[in-house]
Amino acid sequence: MCVFCKIINNEIPSYTIYENDYVKCFLDISQATKGHTLIVPKKHVENVFALDSIEASEVMKAAVVVANLLKTKLKVENINLLNNSGSLAGQTVMHFHLHVLPRYGCDEIDFHQVEHEPNFVELDKLYKSLIN
Repeated sequence: MCVFCKIINNEIPSYTIYENDYVKCFLDISQATKGHTLIVPKKHVENVFALDSIEASEVMKAAVVVANLLKTKLKVENINLLNNSGSLAGQTVMHFHLHVLPRYGCDEIDFHQVEHEPNFVELDKLYKSLIN
């Protein structure tokens, strides 16, 4: 049984801040930033590709609840929602989870997109491969 399933089954204690029939939301023990929360479906699903539409909907509903709780209680104005699906993407616990990561001006987390000129020829090819 995975560590998140053990948390869901209360075999491992957690700092649960929100829960319903579908998800459990608890503070990440690593606390990358103050209030860093994980949203975990109660049903074991490995990654985003395995989520059904109900689970996906419930995860996003919970993300809004948690984000607003952090905004109210911690005065958070900026949040990243982050999911790593698959080991190449950085997933280390093979149970889907969404990170709710409050952002503060003094945090040292750096997500940045490489800036470059758009390649419309390649973009057009990509678009056509996705819709055909």
